[in-house]
Amino acid sequence: MSIIKSLHALLALVSIIGFIYRASLKFRNSTTLQQKWLKITPHIVDTLLLASAIYLVVVGHYYPEWFNWVTAKIIGLLLYIIFGLFTLRFSKSRNGIIISFVLALLTFAYIVGVAMTKQPWPMML
Repeated sequence: MSIIKSLHALLALVSIIGFIYRASLKFRNSTTLQQKWLKITPHIVDTLLLASAIYLVVVGHYYPEWFNWVTAKIIGLLLYIIFGLFTLRFSKSRNGIIISFVLALLTFAYIVGVAMTKQPWPMML
């Protein structure tokens, strides 16, 4: 299980680095963002990340209850996806891109905090 947990953490790191890179390209209106590998790779990484998360939840018996840390991570993930979509696709203004980018990063930090503390409100510890 520790190998999968390490893989999950590594995939999360690769995912956020890729997001930051793509957001910087979006902010600069770079045509590099249209390259095929930049459209396919994030889906592969994020699918493996999600698969490893599901494996860890099932094997570790961390089934989501009303509002435990797993539920908090799932809600955080949904918000991260929404902010990421606004950063990379929907926001057209520089301010919109920056705001959604910062919100995505803050949400990612929250998810990491929840994962490390196994508490839905890690900032209150």
